[in-house]
Amino acid sequence: MISVLVVEDDPVAGEAHEAYVNRVEGFTVAGRVRTGQSALQFVEHTSVDLVLLDLRLPDMDGLQVARALRTAGLPIDVIAVTSARDLKVVRAAVSSGVVQYLLKPFTFAAMREKLEHYARFRATLGQDREVQGQAEIDRAFSTLRGVHRAALPKGMGEETLAAIVTALRAMPSGGSAGAVGEAAGVSRVTARRYLEYLAGTGMVERLPTYGAVGRPEMTYTWTGES
Repeated sequence: MISVLVVEDDPVAGEAHEAYVNRVEGFTVAGRVRTGQSALQFVEHTSVDLVLLDLRLPDMDGLQVARALRTAGLPIDVIAVTSARDLKVVRAAVSSGVVQYLLKPFTFAAMREKLEHYARFRATLGQDREVQGQAEIDRAFSTLRGVHRAALPKGMGEETLAAIVTALRAMPSGGSAGAVGEAAGVSRVTARRYLEYLAGTGMVERLPTYGAVGRPEMTYTWTGES
């Protein structure tokens, strides 16, 4: 379970945020406090994974709390909960170690989405091993930010893309553009174009396979979400 501290000076809002967090599978509220100082004192004696932090507190700026957590070297992440729409505040939040920014007022669905993205991010980077490459790191941060695929480049279609993805996912060890194209019912050139696009989004990893002679052939492996 991911342990959460709710920091909110408004008792009604704090109660609502606590209820929201407890409704999301895999999360539990470790405590709820109303001031920045109380938050810092709480984490001194209670293990917390995530702080849901209001940036406008009665005793200190919420970003001061975030910076204090960072300075103390505590392995605690912060999701800012605020009505502040100033881009300077957003930039300051990022530089203070805030991993998500939730703008008030928000619905339960909005909070659930942020928490689920955060849970996937932790699941990806919480393993005790070395990352396989830049693509894995990019995927982790894309998951955290909830990045969705943009519109396809001109000349590419969703139907063909789906066929390519289906074919590649059926190859646990990966496959060449030719093999994927044959399985998807398209040419090698077309398959390679789509595979290169997917590699650019971080959903596919491409590695050279060296044969006896000639140029290496690229092997593509599906690494995106199921």
